[in-house]
Amino acid sequence: MKFGFFVLNQWPLGEDMHVKIGEAVEQVRAAREAGFDILATGQHYLSYPYQQPASIPYLSRLAAEAGDMAVAPLVLLLPLLQPVEVAEAMATLDAITGGRAIMGAGLGYREEENIAFNSPAKERLPRLVESLELIKRLWTEPEVEFNSTYYHIPKVKLSTQPIQKPHPPIWMAANADAAVKRSARQGYPWLISPHVTVTTTAGQVQLYKATQREAGTESVTDLPMMRELFVDTDAATAFEKARPYLEPKYKAYAAWGQDDVLPGDETFDLPFEDLARDRFLIGSPDDVITEVERYERELGVTHMLFRMQWPGMPHAETMRQLALFRDHIIPHFKGRR
Repeated sequence: MKFGFFVLNQWPLGEDMHVKIGEAVEQVRAAREAGFDILATGQHYLSYPYQQPASIPYLSRLAAEAGDMAVAPLVLLLPLLQPVEVAEAMATLDAITGGRAIMGAGLGYREEENIAFNSPAKERLPRLVESLELIKRLWTEPEVEFNSTYYHIPKVKLSTQPIQKPHPPIWMAANADAAVKRSARQGYPWLISPHVTVTTTAGQVQLYKATQREAGTESVTDLPMMRELFVDTDAATAFEKARPYLEPKYKAYAAWGQDDVLPGDETFDLPFEDLARDRFLIGSPDDVITEVERYERELGVTHMLFRMQWPGMPHAETMRQLALFRDHIIPHFKGRR
């Protein structure tokens, strides 16, 4: 099992972003010293009611503190982005990290972003497919010419390519069953959403693995999973401390329409106790260990990536959680290696 620290990248309006980035630097150092394997953060634009740094520059700064940790934007909203820029930015991040970059790819779901980037929602999937094809060619071929529906480049010789060969790993975010199957068919590790219950996820994992068998992509064995986590000395204390920050975060997600793209009848329109059940990891170190081992045993998860802070949560709380993770959780799993 490998562990990832998903560093906070959304802060309430009015907070000093320079100060918050400085706190993130301290958190990444602590995560590195605790033994985390991956540093990650997300991407959104026009993120009211939060301010949010651009993911690649933010991760590039934090990579200086990450040591041997892999560094991953999870995820890049490829239908909104120019693939040449993405290819060269990720190649640069791969060089900064000495060949330890991971790229997450996703469709996005927010209409404000689609309008702002002139990328209609109905074009998201074909843009994603074209973008991935072009990015991989730019990463792996000495000369590329590309003419398709959305993206065109003349015949050019390439000079900015990643260190990793053939290219950095690509993890595919997917919510709907059709998208999970597409990830399996195309041979991408599926990045499991933090927003879906474990019960629903179990069914989708079976679907993903069955599609892999049909498509002959079973050699792809990485199965990363994201989860919201708050760890404290006991479950009741953890729940009491997490609620004031995690509950409004999911109300913001609901306002953005995040739960409209979830599978089945998943919804965020629930009392917090019900929303948290089977979805969030909130508890003692032993509770966390038990749940992670459950995901490993029942789902086949290979990487767990945790968001341990939400807008408004004090930096000191995150540092305290990282210390608990360092002292009680990571030693348990590293002792099995």
